[in-house]
Amino acid sequence: MREAYRESWRVLEALGRVDSLFRLNVSLTTVTLPAEGMARDVVWLLFLQLVLRPTLVIGINMQLAIKNFRTLHIDYPMVKYPKGFHGYCNGLMAYVRGRLQDWFCPKVHYVVHAPWKDIQNFCKYSESFCENYNEYCTLTQDSFPITVCTLDSKQPPSSCSYNSTLTNQRLYLLCSSKHDAEPIGIIGIY
Repeated sequence: MREAYRESWRVLEALGRVDSLFRLNVSLTTVTLPAEGMARDVVWLLFLQLVLRPTLVIGINMQLAIKNFRTLHIDYPMVKYPKGFHGYCNGLMAYVRGRLQDWFCPKVHYVVHAPWKDIQNFCKYSESFCENYNEYCTLTQDSFPITVCTLDSKQPPSSCSYNSTLTNQRLYLLCSSKHDAEPIGIIGIY
């Protein structure tokens, strides 16, 4: 039975999943288990913790990226601000910065004024891999109404002021994977 533990330990070390702190706290040569069934359970639990946990974290981060895309890049139907307001992009970008919990003023932000399902379909099959972003990407075949929010270059450093440009163009989308994916970002317009 100890040989099974040692072999599991060697596999985990080969995968780079055993860190020095864990080695200090657990030594397989000193673990005594009451039953062989429990030994299998411990090895399985160890496998799940050290090998699969990073995969689960990646999946959670991807789900957050998809949710953020829907929240920050889709505005359908387009919100109408009151007459005295300081412009569509200024209101929207205040929300974007608050949602991202970031004081940095993004230079460009794209907002699509079309239903989510219309945009979502373009990431169902993506052959292109964008190395600069380390994600799959695609160019939409259809044009969409888009507001481009650009940071005003003549602003004081203490505030973020944006100019709005409403256009109808195709989108370069980042996708969550190669097949059956969801959009996670807009990298440009065409």
